[in-house]
Amino acid sequence: MILTALLVDEYDAALSVFAQKLGFEPREDTMLTDDKRWVVVAPHGAANGLLLTRAVGDRQREAIGDQSGGRVSLFLETDDFARDYLAYTQRDLRFVEAARHEPYGTVAVFEDLYGNRWDLIEPSVGKG
Repeated sequence: MILTALLVDEYDAALSVFAQKLGFEPREDTMLTDDKRWVVVAPHGAANGLLLTRAVGDRQREAIGDQSGGRVSLFLETDDFARDYLAYTQRDLRFVEAARHEPYGTVAVFEDLYGNRWDLIEPSVGKG
């Protein structure tokens, strides 16, 4: 399994958004110390996931929501773009652009609760 660390300000708020708005499954939530947890979420059935890491110190707190300098850095692949786009908009997920069709698939950019940019993408490769 590969985990991508994602800076968050508070574990429970982040866990709630990823579980309720994105439909990710909580895979692990283990107390490591009095103020540090190992919190892993992932899309259902995915081999890889996100390690939600609570920011410590000014430098990390300043990077929350801007770990990639404003670029899309996370990609959520779907097998049914229309279904998931509708579900996410109904759950008040913030899309920052309209869905578009590209040679590689159907895609739209959304932001998580911190402003990190994601591509929701249904690849066209292998379809047809």
